[in-house]
Amino acid sequence: MIVLDEIKAKLKNLSEKFDECVEAIDLTKLKAREAELDELQQDPDLFKDLKRAQEINSEAKSVKDKIKEIEDVTAGINDLYTLIELVELEDDESFVEEINTTFDSLTARVEKIHLDSLLKGEYDSKNAIVTLQAGAGGTEAQDWTQMLYRMYRMYAEKSGFAVEENDFLAGDVAGIKSVTFTVKGLNAYGYLKAEKGVHRLVRISPFDANSRRHTSFASAEVMPEIENDTSIEIRPEELKIDTYRSGGAGGQHVNKTDSAVRITHLPTGIVVQCQNERSQIQNREQAMKYLISKLVERREREIHEKATAIKGEIKKIEWGSQIRSYVFQPYTMVKDHRTGYENTDVFAVMDGDIEGFIFDYLRKS
Repeated sequence: MIVLDEIKAKLKNLSEKFDECVEAIDLTKLKAREAELDELQQDPDLFKDLKRAQEINSEAKSVKDKIKEIEDVTAGINDLYTLIELVELEDDESFVEEINTTFDSLTARVEKIHLDSLLKGEYDSKNAIVTLQAGAGGTEAQDWTQMLYRMYRMYAEKSGFAVEENDFLAGDVAGIKSVTFTVKGLNAYGYLKAEKGVHRLVRISPFDANSRRHTSFASAEVMPEIENDTSIEIRPEELKIDTYRSGGAGGQHVNKTDSAVRITHLPTGIVVQCQNERSQIQNREQAMKYLISKLVERREREIHEKATAIKGEIKKIEWGSQIRSYVFQPYTMVKDHRTGYENTDVFAVMDGDIEGFIFDYLRKS
């Protein structure tokens, strides 16, 4: 049948692409690492160091999941070949729809494996620390920052990542002035590092009584979460540590003590802060983690070969600096200024569903 011949040709191409991905991932090396981790997990003294135990168990789960996904896709491709041969022998077209559905499912899984095989950067496998900052546009920009925050939370949750909010500063009227959150999961930084830069929104303002079109800006900074880097030396005299009361709803303890912590690294001028933990000690530990990540990021940025991989160019949060524009008025399209790509599909964007539209764009791209 002509239809089956077309599917067989597509399946052959998909199988070749999958084989290339498996070769790039190096399945043999992955299985060897699985054996090493299994042996470490059998060590009776493992849980004497709880942090190390958590790291080993987390890596073991990730490695096992990756191997299982590769084996499942391999079996799925072989099963589909077998089903096509049976249908050809029986000359029964009733299974064509099932074959197409199975092929589409396998294609989506291979594309994900392909993307994972490309994430080989030094920090791609790490968790991602994301900071969103409102820019030019006042209340409009703060509302736009809140929309971006909801969008990234939706993306993370749909992708199976966990999200932990670390610092939050509400807007004066609406929205968010700034927010820092950690996206936790394998390759979280690898997936999100392309989002760093300035994001521009054009829409009819819900805050304008005359319903005029407004342009808003927000910046996204993405850095890998680095638990410990022995090459980074921080001396106590280089730090200025301030404590203050946490904002937000809080509780009987949080807002009655100076639990929030702000750390300034005097040699570089880097400032980090955390106020979401219940105690000052926890907030200080979290802030120090951010500081180490930022210092590593700064060091890597100074190495020209890794400039784009780690940080990218820092730009003002205003017109002409955006990496991507989300234009809802007069057109419903999204343009990526780095690639020149425009999404020319027409979407019916209902009031209140802008985040859903943006989320769909991010997920598809």
